[in-house]
Amino acid sequence: MQSCCCCYLIPIKTKMERIIKLVLLLCLVAGREGLIGVNYGRVADNLPPAAQVARFLANSTTINRVRLFDSDRATVTAFSHTGIAVTVTVPTDEIPGLTKPYLAQEWVRTNILPHAHSTNIVRVLVGNEVLSTGNRLLITTLVPAMQALHAALVEESLHDRIKISTPHSLGILSNSSPPSAGRFRQGYDVYVIRPLLSFLRMTDSPFMINPYPFFGATEATLDYALFRANEGVVDGETGLVYGNMVDAQLDAVFSALRRMGFDDVDVVIAETGWPSRGEAGQLGADAGTAAEYNRMVMRHVASGVGTPLMPNRTFETYIFALFDEDLKPGPVCERSFGLFRPDLTPAYDIGILKAAANGGGGVRVGRSGLGLRPGSRHECGLITTCPITLMWIQLQLFQVMGIACMRGIDTVGLLIIYGKKVKVSMETG
Repeated sequence: MQSCCCCYLIPIKTKMERIIKLVLLLCLVAGREGLIGVNYGRVADNLPPAAQVARFLANSTTINRVRLFDSDRATVTAFSHTGIAVTVTVPTDEIPGLTKPYLAQEWVRTNILPHAHSTNIVRVLVGNEVLSTGNRLLITTLVPAMQALHAALVEESLHDRIKISTPHSLGILSNSSPPSAGRFRQGYDVYVIRPLLSFLRMTDSPFMINPYPFFGATEATLDYALFRANEGVVDGETGLVYGNMVDAQLDAVFSALRRMGFDDVDVVIAETGWPSRGEAGQLGADAGTAAEYNRMVMRHVASGVGTPLMPNRTFETYIFALFDEDLKPGPVCERSFGLFRPDLTPAYDIGILKAAANGGGGVRVGRSGLGLRPGSRHECGLITTCPITLMWIQLQLFQVMGIACMRGIDTVGLLIIYGKKVKVSMETG
């Protein structure tokens, strides 16, 4: 954890515009940087070494969260001392055995403890889309395995730092349209999902979902899937208007959670993305559209706007995926979600390279803090999506600074407000 500054908040009477700019900038740092991660799949034969990938992410991109689809020792070790928050995964076929406490303890000792003091492991995912497999053994042992792994983390005093969860496809919903009618599949809701949600609430862990508008988009709904201007979709039950498919999918999940009395459980987007290639003539499967979707979803989830049913909030989100995976089975699009080529050049630009994020008058949001040099000038006018009004600017400032400190963001160069004076270690325009 890096050191953070102390803030003393008093009535602000002067330099309001300057303070607003700084708050917006802080929202971007504490929001976008802290919220956007990437899925690092390795079903390929042409990828660079994990150590090279980890250095690249840490030094050259604004990404500071990574989700792995296993707990491979060399890969997890590669992220040691980078500060990147790492999520590891228990392979789905190992779930039944981990219901036994001694095997769960052994798994933690083998896959977590060797890295506990060097790699920032923050989450263990138990399988992936387990409920969608239809495998009775996997489904019935999912929650017991999660409970056993949590107990093993408690024994090692790691349970406050490392949380247990499991990602789901939207197939767990029996109904998702309109969003307010979202509900879990009958049978699963009582016997699996209720115990799962009780566990997540008890351990302060998130419900994780994999929304993919790409697979639901048609000619008629492509603009809606891509956050483009469109007529919107009205939920006839609530009267709420949806301007994009991601919001509708998230709110369908939220409605299902609320229907079961668990609307206080946080929602995390474990996977979302858009392929840059597909079959001949496949709708939207090209690099330009992939760049458009990923840019817009990143901006949206970090904006603080939220969704119609979950307003004024952000969503921790993992873009799928870091690389194309040429050994994956299935259609071309399934192998073509990569943000980067094997030589670590971008497949398309979505603004996550540090140099790109700092270009064109934008703001660099690297792990070293604000990414601003003392004496430099930065115009923050482009960051206009944070839900801040002048009436509660001070409260927002206090909250954002608290979030930045709690997340370990280097706050060197941030402001200290004291007396009637705003003291800043940089020129802000």
